[in-house]
Amino acid sequence: MEAVIQTNDLTRHFGDIVAVDALSLEIQRGEIFGLLGHNGAGKTTTVRLMNGVLNPTSGNVRVLGLSPVEQGAELRRRTGVLTETPALYEALSARANLTLFAEIYNLPKADVAQRVESMLAQFNLADRADEKVGGFSKGMKQRLALSRAFLHEPELLFLDEPTSGLDPIAARQVNDSILHASRDERRTVVLATHNLRDAQQMCDRVAVLEHGRLVALGKPAELARELVQARTVLFHVELSQAAQAEATLQDYAESVSTDDAGGALTAQGLVYDRIPDAVHALAIAGIRVYQVSPQEPTLEDVYFTLHQVDTEAS
Repeated sequence: MEAVIQTNDLTRHFGDIVAVDALSLEIQRGEIFGLLGHNGAGKTTTVRLMNGVLNPTSGNVRVLGLSPVEQGAELRRRTGVLTETPALYEALSARANLTLFAEIYNLPKADVAQRVESMLAQFNLADRADEKVGGFSKGMKQRLALSRAFLHEPELLFLDEPTSGLDPIAARQVNDSILHASRDERRTVVLATHNLRDAQQMCDRVAVLEHGRLVALGKPAELARELVQARTVLFHVELSQAAQAEATLQDYAESVSTDDAGGALTAQGLVYDRIPDAVHALAIAGIRVYQVSPQEPTLEDVYFTLHQVDTEAS
C-alpha cells in the first residue's frame, strides 16, 4: 500500500508543554485512520502539524509527498479540513458560503454552480440553501462545514471531532458522508475523535495518544484482542443451579451477577485465559452449563486499559 502521510519523531512543544512527543507513524491511501485520546492528548495538534497550520519543534512529516512546512499552500489545495468549530460566514447563505469557498479553492468557474449544488444535495442542505447560516442548528452547520471540506474533491481529509455535540441523527448523517468519501470515493480520512464508538465502527486503523505519545497503533479488533485480557463472559446454566454457579464464578471474575430469569450469569473482569478453568470448576461442581459466550472487547475497553496503565506508570 501507498503511505500518504509519514511522520518521523514528530514533536511539538508549547513552552514547557510537550503536546506531541516523537510521533512516528504511516497512514495508507484510502483508509480511515483514527487519532484517539482524551482532550489534551495531542490529537488536534497532530492534525495541525500534518496540514501545515503548525510547524514542528523537531522531527518531520510528509503528506502526499509534500512538506507541510515548505509546501503548505500546495498541500492545502489537495486536502480538506474540518475543524471542531465550523468557522462559517453566518451572515451568508449556505449556497453563498460554498460559492465563496469554491472561488478560494480556485475551482473552474464553469464548474462552481454544479459542484455547489452537488454538495448541498449530498449533505441534505438543498432545501435550506438560501437561508442565512446564522439560523442553522449545530448539526446543519457541521454538515455545511463538511461539505466545504469536500467541495474541491480533495485526496485527503482531516476531520477534527466531526460529530462533537451533534444529536444521534445528525451524527449518523455526518458519519455516513465520511464513510462514503472513503469507501466509494477512495479518499484518505484522518479522523481525530474521542468518540470511541464512532472509531470502532468507522476506522480501519487507529492510533491512541496519551500526553502526546503514541501508546497503541493498529486495527481496532486486533488491538482489543491483544491488549484487553479481562472480558465479560455470559454463562447460561441450569436455572436451579444459578446461585451455586454464581458462587463458583466469584473465584474467577471481578464481579458476577444473575439476570432476573435466573439462568443467565454475567461474569465481568474474567481473564480470557482463565475461562476454561472457570468452566471446569462449574463442571466439577456438578453444574450443567448450556452456553459460554465471551464478549468481544471494544476500543472503549482498549482505551481504559491503556489509560489505567498510563495512570499507574505516572
